[in-house]
This record gives sequence, C-alpha cells and structure tokens, in this order.
Amino acid sequence: MKILVAYSGGLDTSVLLLWLKQKYNAEIIAYCADVGQGDELDGLEAKARSTGASKCFIGDLKEDFAANFIFPMIQANAIYEGRYLLGTSIARPCITKGMMDVALAEGADAIAHGATGKGNDQVRFELSAASLAPNVKCIAPWRDAEFRKQFPGRSEMIAYAEANQIPIKASMKKPYSMDRNLLHISFEAGAMEDPWYDATTLADRDMYVLSVSPEEAPDQAEYIEILFEKGNAIGLKHDSLCALLGELGDVKSTAGQNGYSLFTPYGIMRVLNLLGGRNGIGRVDIVENRFVGMKSRGIYETPGGTILLAAHRDLEALVVDRESMHIRDSLIPKYAQLVYNGFWFAPEREAIQALVTETQKTVTGEVRLKLYKGNVMQAGRRSPHSMYSEAIATMEGGQEEAYNQDDATGFIALNALRLKASARQLK
Repeated sequence: MKILVAYSGGLDTSVLLLWLKQKYNAEIIAYCADVGQGDELDGLEAKARSTGASKCFIGDLKEDFAANFIFPMIQANAIYEGRYLLGTSIARPCITKGMMDVALAEGADAIAHGATGKGNDQVRFELSAASLAPNVKCIAPWRDAEFRKQFPGRSEMIAYAEANQIPIKASMKKPYSMDRNLLHISFEAGAMEDPWYDATTLADRDMYVLSVSPEEAPDQAEYIEILFEKGNAIGLKHDSLCALLGELGDVKSTAGQNGYSLFTPYGIMRVLNLLGGRNGIGRVDIVENRFVGMKSRGIYETPGGTILLAAHRDLEALVVDRESMHIRDSLIPKYAQLVYNGFWFAPEREAIQALVTETQKTVTGEVRLKLYKGNVMQAGRRSPHSMYSEAIATMEGGQEEAYNQDDATGFIALNALRLKASARQLK
C-alpha cells in the first residue's frame, strides 16, 4: 500500500507519518506544500525521511497560492463572521490541489492528513480532494479510535515523538499549535483554549511571528501606495522600497509603471506583510463557529492581508456602481462561509466568483494608506474610472446643472408613499 501524507513537519504530522507506516505496513510518501511558511521548511525533507517516509515532495505553490487563491478572495472582500480573513481556510484547497497532483502521479492508494476530528481542516481537505480526485481514498487518523486511544492528548504525542527521536518544536511549556502561510499565522490549543486568557501581555510576546504589538510599533506613521488593475494589486510605492526588498531577500520588482514598482502577487504579499507586521497591523483574537458545530478560539496575525483588503475596499468605493457593489456585498457572508467550510471547488463558489470578477472590471487605480500602531487609515484614492464627481457632491453653490436639489422633493415623496400607506393601515 502506498499512502501520501500531508506533511508539515509539526508534531501531529510527524507522529502520524510513523504511526501510519507501522499500522498499514505501507510505503509512506510525504508531501508538503510551500505556501509561504518561510524557514519552517528548512530541513523538512531530511526530517520526513528520518521519520519513515520513502520520499518527500515539497511543492512550490507560493505564486499559485497568492494569484489564484488569495487574490480572488480579496476581490470578494471575504471575511468570515466579520473578523477572520480566512488565512488557514484558503490555504487548504491550494494545498490539496498540489497534493492530489502528486498522489495521482505517484499512484498512491490513499492520502492521509493530520487534521483532527474536531476541526474544520478535515472537512476542507476531504471536500477539496473529493472535487479533484473522487476515487482516491482518504485516511484521517484522528478519526481512528485506535489512534485516539494511543494519543489522547498532545502530551502523549510529544512523549511518542521524543521516544522515537522525532525532532519537534512543541513542548508542554508552550503546547499551542501554529499554522503559517503567506497570508497569516494562526495559534490555537493549549492556553488559547481558555477564552478569558489574555494573549496580549508580555508573557506571550514571543509567541507572535509576523507582527510586533501595536504598543511596540514605531511612533512615526508609515505610508504605502498600492496600484490596482482590475481588482488585483500589481504595484507598490514606498519611500524605502529598496531597503524593504533588501530585507526580504527573495522579492524583486518585475517592472516599473508611473513611479510604481510592479510585483507578482507573491511579491505584493511579502512586502505588505513586512510593512504591516512592523506597524502592529493584523492581529485578531476571536471565538469563531466551526463548521463541525462547536465554537473555538483562535489568534491570528494577518498583516499584509489586512492592508490589502482595506486598500481594495477603498478603491472599490470610488469606481464600482452602487447596486453592483450592494449585490456583491450581500454575497460576502455566503462566499466567506463557503471558503471557511471547504467548498472552494464547489460550483456555487465559482458562480459567485464569476459575479465578483464582473464587478472588478473598473477596479483600476491607486490607493494611499497610512499605517500606524495597528491601524490602517485611508489617505487617498484615485482612478481613471472614478464615478465620483466633485461637481455633483460639492456643498458649494453654482452647480445646479449637475444636481438640482429641487428634484429631491419628488424623489422623497415617491419613496414615502408606501410608508404613509403602512402607517394608515395601523390606525
């Protein structure tokens, strides 16, 4: 039997890789998708092999993740339950797609994942897999009673890893789990399971990876200008852009346009993450409703995504027709729910995305933002497709031809007709 395991090198997947090999007497192939975890991938292939894998594939999905998953979601302004920017949720279909390509190429009999039976990720992985390769079996160890009996908690997993000389980062001192990608990093379990626990104090200062706290952010505000084309960010303008690129190391501008440096979607996210992180932007601590029925508490850092979403929304206000925007906005909760629940490849998500794409035809222009101690403040927007007319909006006189205020009398009277009729009904 040949099993392809979704492998991150963390505690759960390291333990289950060896456990699956022992239980099924199977050849285990590890698959890790590089969706922007950074140095978490260092030494991963050697670790997978030493843990029992015959092969380890690391799929470079960073550009694909940014261009074909993050950016379409930003176009939809998707936020789950008003606060969560769906960083983990949107990575899962991207990872599954890369994984299924390898599973089919390697002739795997099954795939396996380390998502727990209490979480959302099990649903996201398996619904995506069902959409992409319906005939490949899926193994979920956390839904296996034998696995749960052996590992009733993280302490037993840590002990197993130590006994089998599997290197891990988790410990009983800091047993919380982390999940990082290009869009965000999440923290849950351990101390986070108490919703009254305050994770903003100095005691947890070292937990955060992508951002400083707002209190520790610079006292001087920082400006960034973002160039959009049809709803996607394509360029950036910043006083110290060369220094930022030098600090990142792996990002280069692809061209220049009207004073902007152009970047791939991955490059855009990398620069915005750096800017947002050093200004304390994008931290949220929420209790959310999982698809499986329970409430859970999670802490997220989403610095670049927070900036990008604010900029996109601001430009849309200038260039998108009111009713088109309102219809699209009415679908945001549904769209976000579909992403959160694992239905990225479902026909209804694709149908909503088509509507979103239609609304983005005129979302071309520039947005200037001011970043300061956890805040993203709008500081200007302009576009060749602007629907804003100063002649119509001005409070000064002399523009009666553009907007005759007398016309409002009839407009109000007609809209009041049904309200008056309803009021008379009640008398």
